[in-house]
Amino acid sequence: MTLTTEAEEFISEWRNRLPYVTAHTSGSTGKPKEIRLLKSDMRASARATAEFFGLTSASTLWLPLSPSYIAGKMQIVRALEAGCSLVVEPPSNTPLHHSPPGVTEISLLPIVPSQADGLLDSPLRRRVKATIIGGAPLSREAEQRVIDSGLTAFATYGMTETCSHVALRRLGEEEFHALPGFTFSTDSRGCLTIESRTLSFSRLVTNDVVALSSPQSFRWLGRWDNVINSGGLKIHPEEIESLIAPLLPPGALFYVASRPSAKWGEELILVTDTPHPGLTEQLRTLLGPTRAPKAVVVDPDIRLTGSKKIIRRKFFD
Repeated sequence: MTLTTEAEEFISEWRNRLPYVTAHTSGSTGKPKEIRLLKSDMRASARATAEFFGLTSASTLWLPLSPSYIAGKMQIVRALEAGCSLVVEPPSNTPLHHSPPGVTEISLLPIVPSQADGLLDSPLRRRVKATIIGGAPLSREAEQRVIDSGLTAFATYGMTETCSHVALRRLGEEEFHALPGFTFSTDSRGCLTIESRTLSFSRLVTNDVVALSSPQSFRWLGRWDNVINSGGLKIHPEEIESLIAPLLPPGALFYVASRPSAKWGEELILVTDTPHPGLTEQLRTLLGPTRAPKAVVVDPDIRLTGSKKIIRRKFFD
């Protein structure tokens, strides 16, 4: 194994006598909190991923993420559980630009969206058999670039509490599909409920609104916490954001929020980190009068979590 100091520290924690490891939630929907993850759950999650991707002792895994976060921890656990070779490099936006001698195929590579363009620029990317992309959704443009590159890549669905992903969506497709050992249903709000035969939680109710197509597949619509009720019309900001993204420069920070409205109760606004002249008219043309943000608010101090997710303010005065 080729390891960083951070990876060695996690492996030391993994091998101690405690039945759990300490992790932190992302903080994208509230203050990050410390949680304890059972090692038995992490092993079960690692085995599900290994089964999905066919990982064996002949496989090589690559890790360009920090083991401080669940995605980094789980890549190490997958290697340990399946007996894979593992290469860990310091996190950067230019992953996979140097390869140790003898690495001819990388069986699984996890990245976050900010690393996608750097990976596409790597001369070694054609050695990657499968890439998983998590932490936050890819923009439509970034997803198309990955598809056009020929990479076999999947978006992940999961959270720290589920020991990383429980479902994967192949880029270019709409639906997430369950990993072995997981099934899905929805509650009265239309939010996803995860059921597991192998992890200790057995049943976990999320705040993610989905369109369920079977007990093994769903289409993600957005967070229940973020739903905006404007004149009785329930709008998922994440859907609107995916449509808006092509109008904004690459790398622009933005999100859809709301403000009080005497007429509608709430009305949509777009929050961006820099001014974009003429954007309000473009939004109305693209989205129509009912779903277009009524104003553009410039907030140069949009904050990000440690895993680069936007910290939203749902309401503005």
